[in-house]
Amino acid sequence: MEKRNGNSQLIDLVPIGLVLLDKEFKITNMNKFAEDKLFCDKSNLINQYWTDVFPNFMTEARKMADAEISQFTFAGESFIAKTSPYISDGTAGFSLLFMTKSSLEEFTEEMDSYQNLVADLKAIFDISYDVIYVSDGNGKTLSVSAASEWLWGYKESELIGKTVYQLEAEGVFKPSVTRLVLEKKEKVSFVQTTKTGRRLMVVGIPIKDEKGNITRVVNASRDVTEVEKLESEVELLKQMTEGYRQEIEGFRARDEIEKKIISRSVKMKQVVNFSQKIAKVDSTVLILGESGVGKEVIASFIHKWSNRSTKPFITLNCGSMPAHLLEAELFGYGEKNAEMGLIEMANSSTLFLEQIDEMPMSTQTKFLRTLQGKNSVGETLNLRIVTASTKDLNLLVKEGKFRGDLYYLLNVVPIYIPPLRERQEDIIPLVIHFTDQLCQKYNEEKKFKPLLLKKLQEYSWPGNVQELQNIIERLFVTSEGVWIELEDLPEHMKVDKTHEKSIKINKIIPLKEAIELVEKELLEMAELKYGSTTKIAKVLGVNQSTISRKIQRYKKT
Repeated sequence: MEKRNGNSQLIDLVPIGLVLLDKEFKITNMNKFAEDKLFCDKSNLINQYWTDVFPNFMTEARKMADAEISQFTFAGESFIAKTSPYISDGTAGFSLLFMTKSSLEEFTEEMDSYQNLVADLKAIFDISYDVIYVSDGNGKTLSVSAASEWLWGYKESELIGKTVYQLEAEGVFKPSVTRLVLEKKEKVSFVQTTKTGRRLMVVGIPIKDEKGNITRVVNASRDVTEVEKLESEVELLKQMTEGYRQEIEGFRARDEIEKKIISRSVKMKQVVNFSQKIAKVDSTVLILGESGVGKEVIASFIHKWSNRSTKPFITLNCGSMPAHLLEAELFGYGEKNAEMGLIEMANSSTLFLEQIDEMPMSTQTKFLRTLQGKNSVGETLNLRIVTASTKDLNLLVKEGKFRGDLYYLLNVVPIYIPPLRERQEDIIPLVIHFTDQLCQKYNEEKKFKPLLLKKLQEYSWPGNVQELQNIIERLFVTSEGVWIELEDLPEHMKVDKTHEKSIKINKIIPLKEAIELVEKELLEMAELKYGSTTKIAKVLGVNQSTISRKIQRYKKT
């Protein structure tokens, strides 16, 4: 009974007249719309013959039993009707559906208007020079404008239904901006390369529901392949800068120590990965590298990832104080070292000693004995030692300036941090990182011009990361306006050191072979910079024919 009542309520919501008749044309049911339009009460009509209730158009109703669409008039109103046989619970009968003719005409007009609107939107969608691309929240392609065939080499029918992950794997475009939007859950802009060799500037926008879930991703692509070279390079640099900025933002989501390690170069990534690998063990670590490369940052990184991370990270620079103060700091002050020194304070934690090469021999001896024995109260020490040096300790051992037994104790796991000039890929990310910090600190927005970034990347950085950080802050606080330019550099960094030694000898080879190698490298460099053999000949001080002959010879080898 409840089911029947539920069905009656459901058909009463339909804005179309519905009358159910058995095969003898007895009324078995009707909805509210039919009652209203036929001016009747169905409770009084159930099981009555249609002819008895509506004799004036029974003939038309019987005709309708054999027709799909018919018309009838009742109480001065015109109706469009459709009848069809049906079987319910094994019982055969007829269903009569009808609606007012005016409602049908109004509905038809709305449908025509809707179809026209769809056609207009599709025309705009297809004639757009940009590719407009729409996917669902799972990256499945829903619609693509006609320009996809020109820019991507694929028709709309070849893309619909495929996911952006499939299309990216097939090389249709790289990278997939839709994928980046789904991963980052925010608007993304990027330069995309297509399978046809075009370069597109793509902006991807997520469409979210009220719960914040992405339901659609809409991309608009602009072909920038034919843009002038300089403008294209500047635009690409902007995208690279934004990419670095986003990567730095990713670091900020991690612990404080991790965001200090900005590494794009293979060498520095190897250092970070190796440091993370050995962080979980308690072996002593010796960090080597020039001043300013970030030895303390790596040491703190090792502590942070170790099982001792909940304990304080204790540091001491062995080259920053006289011998007697250094010894007191390490082993304690007062009679019989009554006041605890750093070694005991670092028990169960990590002790980082920078410039270990500056530790006096007498202190080295006491330090070695302490590490091999017990603390001042006779307890066994449980600490991890991480040291750092800018000098070759092995060489100091040979020169008698450092204890060999202490060196071997400290050099269980050596880590070499390369200088900044050997990892130029890290320079621009570091510049952006330091600039972001300064923007937040001084509540200002400043940026570096591309030419200046290029100059900073080419500079040798004798002071490494520390020097770079200091120069960035100097440029930030002394420059005018939003853009920091090449002219803002200190004079010593503007000098073109053309007379410095530029050839490095790594091994002995025959002189003729060495001359040919240098000559070939010099010609390749000059050709890349000047382009024409005439200009190269002028710069190198030889005849143009000589340059042409040598270039051709080296290209064949």
